[in-house]
Amino acid sequence: MNKELTIDILSSVAKPARYTGDEFGSIVKTPEETEVSIALAFPDVYEIGMSYLGFKILYHIVNKERGLAAERVCAPWTDMEAKMRGHGIPLRSLETNKVLKDFDFVGFTLQYELSYSNILNMLDLGQVPVLAAERSEADPFVVVGGPCVYNPEPLADVFDMAVIGEGEEVLVELLNAYREWKKQGRSGGRRGFLERAVKIKGIYVPSFYKTEYNEDKTVKAVVPTYEGAPAVIEKRVIKDLNDVDFPTAPVVPFGEIVHDRIMLEVFRGCTRGCRFCHAGMVYRPVRERHPEVLKALARKLVDNTGYNEISLVSLSTADYTCLAPMIHDMIAEFKDERVSVSLPSLRIDSFSVDLAKEVQAVRKSGLTFAPEAGSQRMRDVINKGVTEEDLMNAVSAAFKSGWSSVKLYFMIGLPGETDEDVLAIADLAKKVQYKYREITGKGGCKVTVSASSFVPKPYTPFQWSAQNSMDELRRKQYLLKDALKVKNITFQYHDPETSIMEAVFARGDRRLGKALYLAWQRGAKFDGWSEQFDYERWLQALQDCGLDKEFYIARERGENEVFPWEHIQPAVSRAFLRNEYKKAQRGELTQRIHCASDPDSLDGVIFLDQRRAIIDATAPHVVEPDAPGADELVVSLYHTIDAGKLAPHRDEVKALFARNAALRGRAARYIASAGPGRAICSLRREFAAGQPPGRGLQRQL
Repeated sequence: MNKELTIDILSSVAKPARYTGDEFGSIVKTPEETEVSIALAFPDVYEIGMSYLGFKILYHIVNKERGLAAERVCAPWTDMEAKMRGHGIPLRSLETNKVLKDFDFVGFTLQYELSYSNILNMLDLGQVPVLAAERSEADPFVVVGGPCVYNPEPLADVFDMAVIGEGEEVLVELLNAYREWKKQGRSGGRRGFLERAVKIKGIYVPSFYKTEYNEDKTVKAVVPTYEGAPAVIEKRVIKDLNDVDFPTAPVVPFGEIVHDRIMLEVFRGCTRGCRFCHAGMVYRPVRERHPEVLKALARKLVDNTGYNEISLVSLSTADYTCLAPMIHDMIAEFKDERVSVSLPSLRIDSFSVDLAKEVQAVRKSGLTFAPEAGSQRMRDVINKGVTEEDLMNAVSAAFKSGWSSVKLYFMIGLPGETDEDVLAIADLAKKVQYKYREITGKGGCKVTVSASSFVPKPYTPFQWSAQNSMDELRRKQYLLKDALKVKNITFQYHDPETSIMEAVFARGDRRLGKALYLAWQRGAKFDGWSEQFDYERWLQALQDCGLDKEFYIARERGENEVFPWEHIQPAVSRAFLRNEYKKAQRGELTQRIHCASDPDSLDGVIFLDQRRAIIDATAPHVVEPDAPGADELVVSLYHTIDAGKLAPHRDEVKALFARNAALRGRAARYIASAGPGRAICSLRREFAAGQPPGRGLQRQL
């Protein structure tokens, strides 16, 4: 424990367990064991940082390497910060109480735009110069990663390097490169190491780039100033999740955290293609962990942590291809130990009441669905791919099985939204209540409606869209609030001011760095917390830096306008996103399946009338093969195939491949004769097609 944090100090602040360290499962390496050190810094309180799975994964990945040490540090809450500044106590790590300035690297997770002010504050508390240009040879390198890294430009003055994409491999490569640079006498100083680092795929060094602007203040180009820096930085991707280590003995906090349970990642990427969703675009492709791998990990995690709940996490866990049998096996394995299995949320169009009953057999809770929009028109605009019928079928099955409470997630302020679309949210909530009365013959169904304010994000089809003004968002909130004044319906929403500033920094450029620095100097911190957020302080900082929030949020971007983030590439093409944006404007769902990197390439077609999807599943495609209710599915056998076991069935396998060729011929004829049609659903599942000894097989479900 940090000896400077005396009992008197700890007893005077909220939740002192945030600051003590020495938790079960923490890893402490001695100075003699450590050649390169990194402080994994989460720019929010301990309870949130320790709930973030990426934090735990990187901690494990680095510490299992000989000579490398990762330690943890989270943002102290305002009461502890006041004590620290009052007593001259610097920010230290939880493992060895090392001050941030004494690490080789300080690595921040960019999870949320409104945490940026905390990054500056933590560096200052840790005695690290806030601006990269002010750091000396004795200072650590500041590296950032996480979902917001696909537009890190507002922070470009602060960090030295960014990890683009998944960090398990690239972070270790970066630390090892630093180890070699140290052994070679730190050749070239800080710049010398940055010149080495930029050669690693997935590493972005902002000081090696400059932003050029047009006369209208839009971005003209982001160009390298160092010949060794790539024009485009491509994201790093873990090809096979079954081959990468997953922490099975994570740190177990003393105090309760937000997600105080086992978090087991079943797959990465998303199956859907919702047009508002940043994560669904940048985390492609989908890669699944094998069920046997997941069950083995679950066993170790239960044994090593003592938790009594396993949460199966991903962007869309219900789309895991082996979900039902895997959950059945897990529940059977841990039933006697009273360990439950939970899903973060359930897809409306893939809801199974039997599955829901099974996962809640140990611990009962309400059901959560995310229609996202109240009207079918808006659900088509955002490519949600679910219908009111899907929702009614799902809640009907739940009500028949004894559930009496439902939570529904929506967004307001979506592109093209009308008042009728907003009021449709209230109508949908009332229909859920009516369905309960219809099925049970009684009232009392509790419906919670949660409506967030839409924020247009980079690398989504809506990156060209303007955001609703604050007055408009508030008007829509009040409109919906009045329509939801119904018994047993609870309406939850947040002040739109935070959504406005989130959009500014999500779509901003380097010029915002000065406003960020100024706002922090004036006291900005924990801006994601309503009690700490000061909207007027941010507006004044923007104004004092000659910037206008309206420039970033209120205008529709031109078709050919260059975005500040386009030198960072998550392998989703601009043409693909623009095509999806045009479909949104027409209210069309994606029926024809285009390659994300080449929108002119047609990879498949969905047919409504036949409930079929015809997909090109040949390597190296990443496919989304089926529509809700489809009775044919294209699959890759790459992750399940055992060539030795297949050998005795060589002739049968050849016959199956021949049959598949015939099916592809039929598919080609169907495509040629189908003509244009209107889509009714989005794609349901996405597979990474590997390198099987032939083409993808087609099977009957």
